[in-house]
Amino acid sequence: MHIRSRRNERFEGADGRESLYDLILPENWNKKLIIFSHGYMGFKDWGAWHLMEDFFVTNEFGFLKYNVSHNGGTSENGIDFPDLAAFSMNSYSKELRDMELIIEMATTEVPDLDSIYLLGHSRAGGVVVLQSQHPMVSKIAALAPISNIASRFPTGDELDEWNKTRIRYSTNGRTKQQMPHDYYQYEDFVANRNRLNIEFYARNSHIAICVIHGEEDPAVNISEGEEIADWANITLIRIPNEQHTFGASQPWLEKKLPLGLKLVCEHLLTFFEH
Repeated sequence: MHIRSRRNERFEGADGRESLYDLILPENWNKKLIIFSHGYMGFKDWGAWHLMEDFFVTNEFGFLKYNVSHNGGTSENGIDFPDLAAFSMNSYSKELRDMELIIEMATTEVPDLDSIYLLGHSRAGGVVVLQSQHPMVSKIAALAPISNIASRFPTGDELDEWNKTRIRYSTNGRTKQQMPHDYYQYEDFVANRNRLNIEFYARNSHIAICVIHGEEDPAVNISEGEEIADWANITLIRIPNEQHTFGASQPWLEKKLPLGLKLVCEHLLTFFEH
């Protein structure tokens, strides 16, 4: 039994674009809320994230997970990226704004809220670190995080070609869609470079940070997790023999967490409880 459970509720994200979120508060809620943000080409219902949610709700935490507003999903379909025009105009600063709007919503709509803990995976692992000075956030945890946003963009002739054509594509391995990226994304990064400096916010955090990374991550090398941990002056939690999603995949049809992600959740529980 839950005192509050919301599924696929709508919120207004960056640029007023509507997106979806889930919120669960257990009956014996400890008044601490974990806000989870997915990574690049991700969504809140990907893989085993719902089981991660169950893990923390069982341990008395509230849990809120959401789709970033320009991830290519819509309020009607949050999974299959039907709105590639929105995806093409996504940016790191928009994802940062989405997170700030979700935090703001939580502080006004969640009753008896004591603490907000941010949890981000991959791209969002870097974005949560950028919230290290947010006055309403008490702890931050980054799973397989990126450490450098600038390195996500092409350079040299490839960047010049993007500027000329204004659009470039990457293939979505799950849906096989050609995902468009407008040159605006790079322009937005340049305009907001200081606010998007992960190293600065890791070095100057006002709160505790936890970084967890799989040792065999092929998507975001563990060296990026090592960098953030070094900047924050903490010890990186390394998960042996695990890749970018810690054993989970989409769809995840098992009724329990993959072993790697379960280990991640156990480490996170220790961090969030102390």
